[in-house]
Amino acid sequence: MDIDAEIEMLRGLNLARLKERFLEVYGEPARSNHKEHLVRRVAWRIQALREGDLTERARRRAGELANDADLRLNPPKPRKTPEGPGATVTGAIASDNRLPLPGAMLRRTYRGRAIAVRVLQEGFEYEGHVYRSLSAVAKAVTGSHWNGYHFFGIARGGER
Repeated sequence: MDIDAEIEMLRGLNLARLKERFLEVYGEPARSNHKEHLVRRVAWRIQALREGDLTERARRRAGELANDADLRLNPPKPRKTPEGPGATVTGAIASDNRLPLPGAMLRRTYRGRAIAVRVLQEGFEYEGHVYRSLSAVAKAVTGSHWNGYHFFGIARGGER
């Protein structure tokens, strides 16, 4: 039977028979119940067995490429911009929508001490030092790890 006819026959099999065919060509049971996925896997295996698999060199190169790949598991979150007619943004938008724009001051009292932090374009200034995150500022103030937004009382929508 030629490969094209056999692949076409796979599409007509029910899930139970497709899983049996998977076991025949791979020598292990299928873990998936997705019919189209199983059809593709079995079709690929049939082709590889009849026409030859990837060369060892191709396998090594694929492994190298996979090791170097920077995989993003989640898509980036969309940035929120001011809404409504006539909304204007001056300067750069803060990297987190909970933060005020650069130049704003965040204030808080901690153990009787007034804490003032200036929001910068890239980071936060506290007592002459620039920190990359509010959590780093909170750690400098308290000596222990804090969520920076929680420490400064910044809620999800940017409210305080």
